[in-house]
Amino acid sequence: MDAFYASVELLRYPQLKGLPVVIGGGRRKVDDLLLQSPDGSGPREPCFIPVEDFPLLKDYVGRGVITTATYAARQFGVGSAMGMMKAAKLCPQAIVLPVDFDEVRKYSRTFKSAITEIAPVMQDRGVDEVYIDFTDVPGGQREGGRVLARLIQKSIFEKTGLTCSIGVAPNRLLAKMASEFNKPNGISIVYEEDLQPKIWPLNVRKINGIGPKAGEKLARLGIETIGQLAEQDEQRLIGHFGKSTGAWMHRVAWGRDDSPVVTESEPVSMSRETTFDRDLHAVRDRAELSRIFTDLCQRVAQDLQRKGYVGKTIGIKLRYEDFKTATRDHTLALATADAAVIRRTAGLCLKRVPLDKKLRLLGVRVATLHAAGAAADMDGTGAQPDAVAQSRKARQADMHTGSLF
Repeated sequence: MDAFYASVELLRYPQLKGLPVVIGGGRRKVDDLLLQSPDGSGPREPCFIPVEDFPLLKDYVGRGVITTATYAARQFGVGSAMGMMKAAKLCPQAIVLPVDFDEVRKYSRTFKSAITEIAPVMQDRGVDEVYIDFTDVPGGQREGGRVLARLIQKSIFEKTGLTCSIGVAPNRLLAKMASEFNKPNGISIVYEEDLQPKIWPLNVRKINGIGPKAGEKLARLGIETIGQLAEQDEQRLIGHFGKSTGAWMHRVAWGRDDSPVVTESEPVSMSRETTFDRDLHAVRDRAELSRIFTDLCQRVAQDLQRKGYVGKTIGIKLRYEDFKTATRDHTLALATADAAVIRRTAGLCLKRVPLDKKLRLLGVRVATLHAAGAAADMDGTGAQPDAVAQSRKARQADMHTGSLF
């Protein structure tokens, strides 16, 4: 989907179309005041709010990051995952709005439903992205898939008012890259013979799975484009990146990907994390950290229970004031979705990390998941009997037992 979070907001605020807008950060008092009439007589319709009344990025103060930005804002170098204070220096005149997750999820469900009515073999890749298998869809091969892609774009727009960009290729790897070629509202077709002219000139980071660290390491080896990666001897890549990753890099540089479109898959983990408005110290800000930590554990537990999963591995993530990150985890004998058990186990993980520096981020993660209904004799929380006894014991004890804060 094209600038999905921002595009959803532009449906609510059509007066902002064509303007630089960034979406990110938590909801603030100014966002609530925006929807109230100036004289305090009641709410006003979003579409009638004057452009000059919207909060600007130059006035933002906090630690939030940009979720997405309109294409007008991107022209100034503003992009996803960028700190909002940094973005304010690049585009101070941009309008800033918070993420409305409920609205985003609603439109996410709607656009995916529009797709599956046409092409039912669809793999969900998050709130704004999917893979679709055209192979056996009637008309799916016409014009290399362009006809069906147009039909999907039309259906999505009619049902949501939103646009998307589609990449069509022989496999998921190339389709993912092709979807970025002609944004917004574009369709790009990549055939096998297009590998050298269209794919090889791209930076290696365009390969889904090559992140910043791997990209930097490849650059140090003199490998910056996908074509240069394809020229490498496979054994050289294995020597630098290990057998599995090195062989994979060589394979994908040649456009080879046999991974199927999977219509149903189990989540690997569920997590919650938050970046603080200011750096917090484990001792001086213990009460505030404790409250945040407990809230994260409770929210993860609610996510697990709502989606019907339990997990055995409880982990934490800390990011310090110098941006260094530490993670620790602990695996329980029995899976759980209980907030008290998660809180206590995560607290034990905290004992294994240094807390001498201030913290800017805290996260809690539950992994090794399986469906709650798959375990026998579970109670209503989705925890197994012994885990239930554990959680009761944890509730009877102080919720902060085992935690440094």
